[in-house]
Amino acid sequence: MLKRSMLFLSCLFVSLSLFSCATDTAARKNQAEASRRLGEGYLAEGNSTAALREFLKAEKLYENDAFLQSDLGFAYFAKEEFDLAIVHFKKALELKPDYSEALNKMGVVYGRLGQWDNAISSFNRALDNLLYTTPHIALCNLGEAYRGKKDYERSIDSYRKALKTEPRFPTAFRGLALTYMAMGNYEAAISSLGKAIQYAPRFANAYFDLGRAYTGQSETWEAISAFNMVVELAADTPLADMALEEIRKLQGN
Repeated sequence: MLKRSMLFLSCLFVSLSLFSCATDTAARKNQAEASRRLGEGYLAEGNSTAALREFLKAEKLYENDAFLQSDLGFAYFAKEEFDLAIVHFKKALELKPDYSEALNKMGVVYGRLGQWDNAISSFNRALDNLLYTTPHIALCNLGEAYRGKKDYERSIDSYRKALKTEPRFPTAFRGLALTYMAMGNYEAAISSLGKAIQYAPRFANAYFDLGRAYTGQSETWEAISAFNMVVELAADTPLADMALEEIRKLQGN
């Protein structure tokens, strides 16, 4: 009888310990998720330092969260800590191999490092997932990577695929125009930038590129007009300063 009671108490102790451990893990997960979501809010506001603080706090509580690891990667990318960004995107992919968003973001980091082949591989892996909800973004980034490699035909093909998926995607029209300009085809670039501006009338970068394209065509008045739009839309920014410099050059000042 005593042995049976001791066995019962032992089993009860183990069960309570397991329950307590599971409860503690669940609580840590919930705390980590709360910090992660707070960090994502900071990241959306452009406050990468506050975001990183919350993500690191969450990681100490529960690190095996693919979404958290991807957020860490993006926060480090925002702070231009590219090697650390890659480390965390890889951790996210270890936890969730079909995580297309992490693959796409990792590809962007490789692109910033000029590692075009790694970037292309990442974007293609993201696109292999047929459940990926925003393939036009990865296709657009793929177009940029191929332009970086000076593989202009594949760059154009990638942008066209992005536009086939999302016909009103201004970023793809702008990327296509940049590839056309790299090829010296300013007329096609002007046409593509016109579409970008049609769908995003306040797209200051597209106006700046339009000014460059008109300059390439020696259409001075049109170029100045485009650069003036940059100054109006992006006042008191480095882009506006660059546009003013282009205007001075065109006016011979």
